[in-house]
Amino acid sequence: MLLIPAIDLKEGQCVRLRQGRMDDSTVFSSDPVAMAEHWKDQGARRLHIVDLDGAFAGMPRNGDLIRQMVSAMGDVPVQVGGGIRSQPIIEAYLDAGVQGLIMGTKAVNDPDFLRSMATAYPGNILLGLDARSGVVATEGWDKETGIDAQDFVRDLSDLPLAGIVYTDIDRDGMMQGLNVTSTLALARAAQLPVVASGGVTALGDLQALKEAFAEDTTLLMGAITGRAIYEGSLDVAAGQALLDA
Repeated sequence: MLLIPAIDLKEGQCVRLRQGRMDDSTVFSSDPVAMAEHWKDQGARRLHIVDLDGAFAGMPRNGDLIRQMVSAMGDVPVQVGGGIRSQPIIEAYLDAGVQGLIMGTKAVNDPDFLRSMATAYPGNILLGLDARSGVVATEGWDKETGIDAQDFVRDLSDLPLAGIVYTDIDRDGMMQGLNVTSTLALARAAQLPVVASGGVTALGDLQALKEAFAEDTTLLMGAITGRAIYEGSLDVAAGQALLDA
């Protein structure tokens, strides 16, 4: 189980949003490459990058910057989301050394495309599933789909996906703790490894996650954390040590 630091990119800066609202962002660094190196130095074993501009534009907007960040991480795996909606984009990121490609909007709108890409690139594609009150949202969390998140994942267990990044939008950036119950329910519905996201605030959240998945350890890849590690309520090394224990 991994504690995965998140770097969200907006206009070339490292920011954090509240509940996915682009007009409610906090800038934490103007040097995302240095920030990536910082989390590597803190012991991160994987890095999560989101191209926020790309998520809203429907295509990458910080590609060059992300390539620099991947290079700076060396042999530490990097997963990227935001605007990944075509095969050429996937191939370009893989060529740049990105190991995990997170497909959200395109996967929800075109499940057949998700299936074809997961089959073409086994172990490299993650489904990015973002939900508000259990209902899937797309287009940078701006559009409600009316699709129940658990219903959507039930038919995906046969795919060679690397996993599912599941974000509870209501908790994201709010420092209110994970929605452990819905994360476990989604993992069991999918029967695929899940990365929990949205609300990781302190060590207690990671402990609660571990306990919830005690009988389903193969279904938990880890947890993404953002605002908490930037504001100091969670230490990356301590969090990873707890998950390792």
